[in-house]
Amino acid sequence: MAALIIDGQAVAERLQARIADEVRAFATACGVTPGLGVVMAGDNPASQQYVRMKRRACERVGIHSVVEVVDAATPQGEVLRLVHQMNADPAIHGILVQLPLPTGIDDRVILGAVSLDKDVDGFHPVNIGALAMKGREPTFTPATPTGCMVLLEEAGARLAGANAVVIGRSNIVGLPMALMLMKADATVTVCHSRTADVASIVRQADVVVAAIGKPFYVKGSWIKPGAVVIDVGTNRIDDPTTERGYRIVGDVDFAEVAQVAGAITRVPGGVGPLTITMLLSNCLKAARGIAAHRQGAE
Repeated sequence: MAALIIDGQAVAERLQARIADEVRAFATACGVTPGLGVVMAGDNPASQQYVRMKRRACERVGIHSVVEVVDAATPQGEVLRLVHQMNADPAIHGILVQLPLPTGIDDRVILGAVSLDKDVDGFHPVNIGALAMKGREPTFTPATPTGCMVLLEEAGARLAGANAVVIGRSNIVGLPMALMLMKADATVTVCHSRTADVASIVRQADVVVAAIGKPFYVKGSWIKPGAVVIDVGTNRIDDPTTERGYRIVGDVDFAEVAQVAGAITRVPGGVGPLTITMLLSNCLKAARGIAAHRQGAE
């Protein structure tokens, strides 16, 4: 039996409609429109596309957005200045530093400079640390792993006691994804470039999250029948049959895996729309938190 296709676009549209209603209610109650500030350094085409998509999403739900773009040769100090400027701007409630940053700019320094109450990407070391600790909750969680958790819930995945495998250990997806699954009481294994016999590990998984950046990496023969598979991969491959000459595919061999899995996301149209949606949700949450703090101080 073919897998249930988890429609990330449909889920994102439903959630964004609710966020838009909540943004309007917040603006009416507080007289303030939630604001998102984006800092982008360099001319990475994928980053440019992501930022355009985020700006359009902000417009759809009524969030004010400001984008500061500097070229790849910009000194780290100038990027840091832009972050501090947004930290101090009362019209900006959430700050997003578009990754990756150019060579010569230390993302640890830049991300660490983002104010904790505006860290809507959830990448500040304090937020990641709280995510890793029992009995602690971060103010914000990273958008992509949070979106994956929403899709797992949408698919009806039972996480408590489940065997979950995360393929990839990046700070952006793999690491926080593993931590969030552990908080949901799953038993988690993280596979990466040095893992021996990844296929045999994945075959034991009830839940698979692929975020390794290799097209069609996960094969149908790796999947336990009925497993839930979330494909985070966004890989560009040549395709002369398309108008652009390329197409976007995931880390999962969809055609094979969909014949075995119980539920699966597509690429595109799976995790991507949820990533943006969770960013919007975090921005609204930040605006509410800052407004409550200001009211308490008055």
